[in-house]
Amino acid sequence: MALEAPEWTTKEHSLGTTIMAVEFDGGVVLGADSRTSTGSYVANRVTDKLADVSERIYCCKSGSAADTQAITDVVKAQLELHEVEMGEPGEVKVAANMFRAMCYEYREQFSAGIIVGGWDKRRGGQVYSIPLGGMLIRQPFAIGGSGSTYIYGYCDAAYRKGMNAKECMQFVANSLALAMSRDGSSGGVCRLACISEDGVHRETLTGDQIPTFFQE
Repeated sequence: MALEAPEWTTKEHSLGTTIMAVEFDGGVVLGADSRTSTGSYVANRVTDKLADVSERIYCCKSGSAADTQAITDVVKAQLELHEVEMGEPGEVKVAANMFRAMCYEYREQFSAGIIVGGWDKRRGGQVYSIPLGGMLIRQPFAIGGSGSTYIYGYCDAAYRKGMNAKECMQFVANSLALAMSRDGSSGGVCRLACISEDGVHRETLTGDQIPTFFQE
């Protein structure tokens, strides 16, 4: 009888994940867990799912790790060329539309859900969601990935207009922690990025820095 190879040797690397972004007056906060899975096997515990596209534009990646990385690399190159042509930093909406075009054109081949967040001088802080299929929509906050299904209710209840950067950081950290505690494909550490006119400030929450709730 032929032996079957373990599941993790044949499954593609997947960013079974929780990703999130929130707008505030003057910028955005993005966050993600750090677990990459291959089937039921955890392939990487400390993946960085927040990728820089430009100086003040980042994206959060969910879906196939290979697909999202390829799309991000192409958009980053396209945006660099655009910035050279325009002679100024690219706008967040332009970057989001580049992601939308790629995700829509290759919707049958790629498995990629993207959240784009950043700051530009024209529109300030912006969050754009590009779910599977290539739709593009701007939202005050966006969540995605397998863990997002556990926290829609919490996010709807906890989100408030007019939150400052610190409150948004805590909102994102709490949301990620709740999703990571329930979703088997989300876990590891919480990676956060606050983007404003002043630049990008990044934080990583590990161990007992990750918020806890009823577990206390």
